[in-house]
Amino acid sequence: MFAENKLTEDMAEIQSFLLKEREKVLSEAEWRFRMRGFGYNLRRTGDGVEVARLPRNEVLGTLAI
Repeated sequence: MFAENKLTEDMAEIQSFLLKEREKVLSEAEWRFRMRGFGYNLRRTGDGVEVARLPRNEVLGTLAI
């Protein structure tokens, strides 16, 4: 998916992008909403935040935050 205006499959780049975007918002709900606009579905789990690619909801990895 897109991170920093380029297509990428690298989870490290995606994680960097997601964390930078998280700093821009006030709440986790707003962050999840913004990331859906970029094609990512974020879901809180016991291990952290699961990152999936939309529209198929394919899990890319988990952020330990």
